[in-house]
Amino acid sequence: MNFSLLDLAVIIAYFAGIIAAGLLAARRHPVTGEHYFLAGRALRWPVVGAALFASNISTIHLVGLAEGGYKHGLVIGNFEWMATLTLILLALVFAPFYFRSRIATLPEFLERRYSRLARSVMAGMAIIAALLIHIGISLYAGAVVFREFFGINVVASIAIISLATAVYTVAGGLRAVVVTETIQTVLLLFGAVLVTWLAIAALPAAGVDDWADLRSALRPGQLSMLHASNHEGFAWYAILLGYPVLGVWYWCSDQTIVQRVLGARSERDAQHGALFAGLLKILPVFLMVLPGALAYVLFRDVIGADASQTFPVMITRLVPEGLRGLLAAGMLAALMSTIAAALNSVGTLVALDVVKQLRPMTSDRALVRIGGVSAVVLMCMAMAWSTQGGRFGSIFEAINKMPAQFLAPPITTVFVWGVFFRRGTNAAALTTLGLGFGLGLIAFLVDLPAFGETQWITDPVHGLGVSFMMQAWWGFCLCSAIYAGVSWLTPRPAAAQVEGITWESPWAFVAGSRLTGWSDPRLLAGLLLGAMTVLYAIFR
Repeated sequence: MNFSLLDLAVIIAYFAGIIAAGLLAARRHPVTGEHYFLAGRALRWPVVGAALFASNISTIHLVGLAEGGYKHGLVIGNFEWMATLTLILLALVFAPFYFRSRIATLPEFLERRYSRLARSVMAGMAIIAALLIHIGISLYAGAVVFREFFGINVVASIAIISLATAVYTVAGGLRAVVVTETIQTVLLLFGAVLVTWLAIAALPAAGVDDWADLRSALRPGQLSMLHASNHEGFAWYAILLGYPVLGVWYWCSDQTIVQRVLGARSERDAQHGALFAGLLKILPVFLMVLPGALAYVLFRDVIGADASQTFPVMITRLVPEGLRGLLAAGMLAALMSTIAAALNSVGTLVALDVVKQLRPMTSDRALVRIGGVSAVVLMCMAMAWSTQGGRFGSIFEAINKMPAQFLAPPITTVFVWGVFFRRGTNAAALTTLGLGFGLGLIAFLVDLPAFGETQWITDPVHGLGVSFMMQAWWGFCLCSAIYAGVSWLTPRPAAAQVEGITWESPWAFVAGSRLTGWSDPRLLAGLLLGAMTVLYAIFR
């Protein structure tokens, strides 16, 4: 792709501006542990919601969702709309406990509920997730796209992106991250709206004048969110059963995401922020998945079977010179916000869940330094790992398959049953985390195509034909059986371990108190759930 001088100027200005904004945000507040790791617990709900959205949406989404829309249709958008449902769970089920207990990390919550050892195990798993998924695969995805756009070597692209992101993240902490994420959300949405609008404007030239024409020009079912067949693993029942396992792990218990909720000014800000993020997650189906389906109508002769080229071809063919720089800046925004979120969470985990536990007297200033250094070390490790991203085939599948097999099932189990099952014990949590992670890792290695050409579990022809979504569900069932069995075989936890940190009944989070007006999170969650029901009815 040929970029004009104006395009390059926009990209350079974005790099300089976003770094300056992050550093300026950091200088306005004292460098203390609470400000560095939790933004002084002063974030208002719009910032919390925008930061949740921006830390999730990355270059993988811009490219992967367009690729999925071209190849599969709107069904790939279930990864976005089902996220809205799990964000409702975050707002109503988990956020109240997180905020009231004044925790700084999600592993700390497990210490309150189970034990210090459970906290250490969870911290290790969270760091692994950040290294392998949040940073490593995101870096590779961004580097591949930049190679297509700029002709820059993958390794060089990884180095440039890593350096730019690490500068303000390490220096400024969570406040710098959420300030830059808010800016990046606006830019990202602008770019997505631009491509969608240009694609719709190009439809009449392709003979598509209305919705009926569009349906006839697409493959059968390409505009449907719900599929009966489990072809490609996206049947409605696989999504209904498997996604909540992934979603609770990612949206409700992963430090990279939930850290924004922990930095909220009040419990209401934490809950409203999560619901606002759930509202924003409706948009990618129309702004990122639908354009991929439109590309099938407009450019299938150009794209052919190489669906990964959907987004680059749309930019090349639709976006006029002078605006391509904004699109490239939007992709940078998406990538950098995801990496920055993961870097800050890793620094928090190492400082508070590792160093602070081993050396309780460590000063705030020392913890901040340790958090920054650990973020730099992990970035270097992730840079090395990211060069192996090509081994996984589809990038979007890789970021979901890894957690589905060895991270999400055990972690979701100990968090969900930890707040709903007062009989759950520390021994049950440790056994579930250990066995669930170990067995899932074995399954992942067996299924890894790097050790052959066959995915022995996932492949429907030569393997067992169990999609990664169903693997997440069956993994959760196995982990739940382990958790329940060990809990009943071990002594009941002390009252202090469950009081004020578990729900007294499964419906207490909804019916435990009276509504407090139109701003009550339960009422807002009901309205959001109603909107999702209507959307699913329209695009079923």
